[in-house]
Amino acid sequence: MIRHPHVKVNLGLDVLRKRPDGYHDLETLFVPYRGIQDTLEVVSGDDYSRTSASLQARYAPEEIAQGISPDGKLMMTIARKGGVDWEAVQDLCAKAYGLLDKDFQLPPVKIFLEKTAPVGAGLGGGSSDAAFTLRMLDDLFGLHLDREQLAGYAARLGSDCAFFIYDGPMIGRGRGEILSPWTLPELDWEGTHPEKPYVLQVVVPEGIQVSTAEAYRGIRPRETAPRTEGGRSLEEILPLPITQWKDLLINDFEKTVFAIHPELAAIKQSLYDSGAVYAAMSGSGSALLGIYPKISTSSPL
Repeated sequence: MIRHPHVKVNLGLDVLRKRPDGYHDLETLFVPYRGIQDTLEVVSGDDYSRTSASLQARYAPEEIAQGISPDGKLMMTIARKGGVDWEAVQDLCAKAYGLLDKDFQLPPVKIFLEKTAPVGAGLGGGSSDAAFTLRMLDDLFGLHLDREQLAGYAARLGSDCAFFIYDGPMIGRGRGEILSPWTLPELDWEGTHPEKPYVLQVVVPEGIQVSTAEAYRGIRPRETAPRTEGGRSLEEILPLPITQWKDLLINDFEKTVFAIHPELAAIKQSLYDSGAVYAAMSGSGSALLGIYPKISTSSPL
């Protein structure tokens, strides 16, 4: 079974308060972005893998990481240009298998992940891989878990992981795991609605990774209201025309991250200069997003 986990972007990100458990309460709109995808294959036992041979052919040995779980039930293989700097059996995909195996005593599996989504870019690629693993294991072994049950497992793996169980824009609250569907009548985020006037594009700067800890270091959460111009909440801003979002829909991490990486602020400005009606950093960075009129011919991608 092969799937292509996609990434996400954040439209607006308010850091509201620090919680007793050390996490922060957030409010953001998660939007799927299918322009960046990994390739994920899950096979049972000794079944034939269509991915394994192609990875061996396209990646140098030092760009492939492989590991076997202590109980021998999981073999995890990851391929990534430039190398894999984490233990394969500690990948979120492996942890997703472990969660379901604990409750359902799954058969042995092999997981192959071709990692093309950037790491440290605020796009949630690892969370997406884990959520897709949960969905694939459910399909492969007929567990018959509904979305809410899968999202419950996903939330145990990461703050934005549950979002990837669903397939549309969702407002995230709490750590990001409390989700509510949202519609975007002007934005063709899927690329399949010609009647919608705006399209989403993402820029991933080369050589810049931003750790979540680094992004949080300079944050001063507001205890009572989202930090938006005039005190408007996310749900008050999002229904406005996209052309009005520029000074209203704010990512609180930008102030901290731009101070450390001023080149990201310059890229954001370049998106506006090239015709974007709205531009922002996604999540904790370093990726940036631009929303362009479909008639624009000057967007950078």
